[in-house]
Amino acid sequence: MVNDQGGVNGRKIIFLSYDDAYSPPKTVEQTRKLVEQDGVLLMLNPLGTPTNTAIQHYLNQKKVPQLFAATGASKWDDPKHFPWTIGWQPSYLSEGRAYAAYIMANKPDGTVGVLYQNDDFGKDYLHGVTEGLVGKSAKIVLASSYETTDPTIDSQIIGMKAAGVDVFVNTAIPKFAAQAIRKAVELEWKPLHILSGIGNSVAATLKPAGLQNAKDIVSDFFLKDPTDPQWKDDPGYKDWVAFMDKYYPGGDKTDGLNVVGPAFAQTFVQVLKQCGDNLTRENIMKEAANLHGFRVPMLLPGITINTSPTDFAPIKQIQMARFDGERWQLFGPLINGAVSG
Repeated sequence: MVNDQGGVNGRKIIFLSYDDAYSPPKTVEQTRKLVEQDGVLLMLNPLGTPTNTAIQHYLNQKKVPQLFAATGASKWDDPKHFPWTIGWQPSYLSEGRAYAAYIMANKPDGTVGVLYQNDDFGKDYLHGVTEGLVGKSAKIVLASSYETTDPTIDSQIIGMKAAGVDVFVNTAIPKFAAQAIRKAVELEWKPLHILSGIGNSVAATLKPAGLQNAKDIVSDFFLKDPTDPQWKDDPGYKDWVAFMDKYYPGGDKTDGLNVVGPAFAQTFVQVLKQCGDNLTRENIMKEAANLHGFRVPMLLPGITINTSPTDFAPIKQIQMARFDGERWQLFGPLINGAVSG
């Protein structure tokens, strides 16, 4: 679409994409090919925490931008040690802090339990909730981890109920998030249930769990949900639909990943515009760290993209939503999960 419109500053974009099969060794192999054989200017939006981790040192050594990594791990916001790597979406750490803020506003004396994956991804969520509740009346009484190879997380949920948990922070991937929802209903355990942004897909989590079982669960969003009818007359949504119709007619308009892809791309185009004719790798990183109040059309109203030389976390705000048995309903103010100070 951008090339059809004349490109950026008169230049067309050549976009090369190889499949790494979500396998870190393959990611390293394909990234080396792009950098050393194809001579790409930068890596845009590589997907996944373990896969980006595998190439972070290499790209920083080579001084090749690892731009807007598609993962919410907090490690991408470390300009001091990794000046060539920058994230994009809200970090799992900031989401965890936002959940803590929500708990303090709605159940300030809550007895909190956290279910998390035993790796960087899960621990970021746990650290965020823990940091957000430091010195507060709500306390974490149980933090239960699981391995991705575990068959179920039933024992963890039984333990949560037994510990008297009345605020359940469920940061699991969809398979285990769905199991947790079903098990809670089976046990007739009804805590305030907070589901992470990673696990809030209607298709991947809530349908397998049973939509009726997910009623009243709360979660967080930062992009417009393409299945939410409130956006049908929204100009940003209409533009996105027009883009999909023309450039990706076979794409699923209920899949949130088809919203996030163009949003990454639009942020990248803004960086290129700010670079003007100075398209060096150094200047690309400089302009990626110089975004102020920038918006892409499918961000929720009020959420903007902001970076600086010491801030490589472009999106820090989320909005809570409650599942009504059929769809997510946004409510309340934007919550900022950024570190204060």
